[in-house]
Amino acid sequence: MNASIPQTYPALVARAAQLFGQAPAIVTDSTRCSFTELEARVFQVARALLANGVRHGDRIALWAPNSPEWIYAALGATSIGAILVPMNTRLKGQEAAYILTSSGACHLFTVHDFLGTCYPDLIAAADLPLLKKITLLTGTHPRAQSWSDFLASSDLSAPAECTAAIAKVGPDDISDIMYTSGTTGKPKGVMASQQQSIRVFWTWSEWVGLEQADHYLIANPFFHTFGYKSGWLACLLRGATIFPMPVFDAAEALRLIAHHRITVLPGPPTIFHALLSHEKRATSDLSSLRLGITGAASVPAALIARMRTELGFKTVLTAYGLTESCGVLTICPHGTSDEKVAGTCGVAIPGIELRLVDDSGQIAEPGLPGEVLARGYNVMKGYFQDPTATALAIDADGWLHTGDIGVMDEQGFLKITDRKKDMFIVGGFNCYPAEIENLMSAHPAIAQVAVVGSADERLGEVGHAFVVLRPGASVDESTLTQWCRTNMANYKVPRRIEFVDSLPLNAAGKVQKFALREGHAR
Repeated sequence: MNASIPQTYPALVARAAQLFGQAPAIVTDSTRCSFTELEARVFQVARALLANGVRHGDRIALWAPNSPEWIYAALGATSIGAILVPMNTRLKGQEAAYILTSSGACHLFTVHDFLGTCYPDLIAAADLPLLKKITLLTGTHPRAQSWSDFLASSDLSAPAECTAAIAKVGPDDISDIMYTSGTTGKPKGVMASQQQSIRVFWTWSEWVGLEQADHYLIANPFFHTFGYKSGWLACLLRGATIFPMPVFDAAEALRLIAHHRITVLPGPPTIFHALLSHEKRATSDLSSLRLGITGAASVPAALIARMRTELGFKTVLTAYGLTESCGVLTICPHGTSDEKVAGTCGVAIPGIELRLVDDSGQIAEPGLPGEVLARGYNVMKGYFQDPTATALAIDADGWLHTGDIGVMDEQGFLKITDRKKDMFIVGGFNCYPAEIENLMSAHPAIAQVAVVGSADERLGEVGHAFVVLRPGASVDESTLTQWCRTNMANYKVPRRIEFVDSLPLNAAGKVQKFALREGHAR
């Protein structure tokens, strides 16, 4: 490993302060924080966490939209060896309570209100005996301490105590547990180490060409690897300026690009479709844009071309990864043709092995399909407190079985063609039918439900639910859809619900999803 690469989060923060000093680290319309100031704020948060009883190895949940405070809280926690548990802001109470319980989080950072939702109220009825404190990054709530009160508590922890706690943090300490859903219907916590996270995104930022002078608009949510690790973490490594966006809005994004001279804008294809179709796009100054990075869904060649010609990006790249690979497996190198960028997700990043194997376990020849396997420093440390699931994902030889089917050409460029796992992607968010089916099955009118992904021009894919009602039960599509919106994150909610008398089953009694997809396609 390159000796100049920091190996822990506190070392990363210290290095950024030393190298980039008074240069802007985080900027919003109302905030400007330099790298030097960032180091001081992170130290204050670390002291406050110690004063609140947080210690090395404790899990700290973060359930909030993108903001400077999100970064301060995340780095303050990881700087003393606590483990970050990012939580999707679209989760509803039952989903959030499961992650808080599963992770054993003792402290939760959240907000009073975001898009009309009071987050503390969503979990008010949940039994969370391990959760000792709730701190609000914004707003006030009777069940939580305010951000200002939390920071004031830092005076109760001596600076020397904090310095000692920071000194104990090691490269192999777990930096975060990121929850990903699975075919069992229960989200699993993916563990990554501090050194691992830093090394992967040192490589990522080198390959995409992130520079110190860049102004990086992070519309991708911080609870996702795309916004967290290839977002603000990469910026700290390179000295680029972070412009956090709480929620993506095309008009606001166009304004920010022009006002702050944004140079870098990654995101799923939906973001770029929204910018291209907005009425203000033609009159907005987008001349500063130079680097666009996309992925997380199929990318039409026409979109790559329009990102260049109509949005003005000098470079457009695609990449591929999954939470279990620390977010990255392949990237299109600079100079990759538009055809390759649109038709593939690049080549393996340095230092990892990538192979495709057929159903018999034999290595697939170039051009022939196989499951994507990966081995190397970017493979997760395992699923939190779930050795059985870990053993199923990572074999005895250290190969991570991604569950994705792809083909690889002679030059090593990978194209994902299918999913061995029963998953679809809605606007960049992974959706696992088993989890949605599990949630929908709680409805009193539902006897059986099967969910598949179907093509959607704007979001890439959306959910299509096939529902068998219980005898004598009655519910219409609109009512059931509203129930789903109340009980699960919006991106998981099926866009179409079809009531059927029965589901197609195979001889073993399992639902034949392919038959549902084929019937839907006709």
